[in-house]
Amino acid sequence: MENFSIRRKFRKKRIIMTYLFLGIQVIAFLLMTFMGGSQNTFTLYIFGAKVNEAIVMGEIWRLITPIFLHIGFMHLLINSITLYYLGSQLELTYGSIRFAIIYLLGGFMGNAMSFAFTPAISAGASTSLFGLFAATVVLGRLYPHNYAIRNMAQGFLILIVINFISGLTSSSIDNWGHLGGAMGGGLAACFIMIPNLAPIEKNIRIKMLIAYLLLAILFIAIGFRRFGMI
Repeated sequence: MENFSIRRKFRKKRIIMTYLFLGIQVIAFLLMTFMGGSQNTFTLYIFGAKVNEAIVMGEIWRLITPIFLHIGFMHLLINSITLYYLGSQLELTYGSIRFAIIYLLGGFMGNAMSFAFTPAISAGASTSLFGLFAATVVLGRLYPHNYAIRNMAQGFLILIVINFISGLTSSSIDNWGHLGGAMGGGLAACFIMIPNLAPIEKNIRIKMLIAYLLLAILFIAIGFRRFGMI
């Protein structure tokens, strides 16, 4: 009965934020293509890629903007397909605002961890996508008796493992960003509740929120220590 009720509610909802995020990254890619190319280092810098030297100079927004930038058409295509697949399920599960918050929190944590541990310029939605993967896996643990969520979580856990393994085989993939994104999304799923399902205990939500904030601060501090003046 619970699963039927959830499916019936889903039919009335729309995946607004998924389409919005897709639109932003496609428009950004087209603009980059016409202004020097999406693989051009200077163009990436101008549009807001993760550049550690710029972040330590105060451009903290570069921990968010890389989510919407992609390096090459195939990078954009793969991440767009993945975003549509994930978003079409998770936005219906969480609602548009909660979904958007988890997406951005995962991306922010991923870029913060990348800032801390790799000097390479990076961009891409995969930090946020790994956050969505991890959030789904966490949901499977939080709601093990919900058949729909449990099945979705099991499938996404396999995808996380496959993507992490494939990332280890390529030096061009920002594995730190993927790991940080997964950590951020997993923690966010513990303090952002799904409407109409049993609430997560308040003390757990507070602890997970604090854990998220402390980790983000730690990664940023490490980045400033390694690449800045701290």
